[in-house]
Amino acid sequence: MKKLLSLLLVLSLFAACAACKPGKNDGGKDSAETETSASVPETSVNVPEAAMSYAEYVAAELDSQVVVETYVQAKQSWWDNKATFYTQNEDGAIFIYNMPCTEEDYAKLTPGTKIKVKGYKSAWAGEVEIIDAVYDILEGHFIAQPLDVTALLGTDELEAHQNQFVSFKGLTVVASTYTDNDVQKTAPFLYNWNGSGSHDANSDLYFNVSDGENTYTFTVESYLCDKNSEVYAAVEALDIGDVIDMEGFLYWYNGVNPHITKVTPATIE
Repeated sequence: MKKLLSLLLVLSLFAACAACKPGKNDGGKDSAETETSASVPETSVNVPEAAMSYAEYVAAELDSQVVVETYVQAKQSWWDNKATFYTQNEDGAIFIYNMPCTEEDYAKLTPGTKIKVKGYKSAWAGEVEIIDAVYDILEGHFIAQPLDVTALLGTDELEAHQNQFVSFKGLTVVASTYTDNDVQKTAPFLYNWNGSGSHDANSDLYFNVSDGENTYTFTVESYLCDKNSEVYAAVEALDIGDVIDMEGFLYWYNGVNPHITKVTPATIE
């Protein structure tokens, strides 16, 4: 009888120890599920709130929560479960910065795709954007046609079209300056804003254009149009004095700084 009791006691202790044995990271399946869910960002969700009109979005205070319905027009490269989107609807454009997004959804968010986005209105160096966003993919499709804003360069009215898909006609390439071994040099474009980059590094391209009165700096954002894109090659082939037409997104960085997606020789009408 004592042997039976002893055996039962040993078995009870063994079972208790097995139940208390820590798994990986001091947990079993529950811990593993917690780890997995913590590493995957909240992305596509049901956004029940009613969407604002574009006018209401424009009027909203910075740092306030906003909900909009808009359409993807272009996207920067996906990285670390985040991506940046150029979006627009029939009334205006909205830049969505670093929106958590799975790689699977990133592939679905092609130009024209309708999305409902909830996030916070923010601004950086004059660029108004939505950050900390979640989204729904909706039924619907819209591709914006470029709005010619050449005549608005140098006016206050231009900023009202921030982030829209736009075009510029008949602008002249003027010299960009950079310093090489303490010697100031000129070029039709620069790899990076100060000439420190290279083609192989897939650096952003910066180039200056003039409308005859003022000079503006335009950019090929390499996360949007990389070194293998047509526009990247077109800018690398520019010469000072070339007259060109362009399309791109009216990005803002301490003033107008469009992200250019197309460059062609100017059409003479």
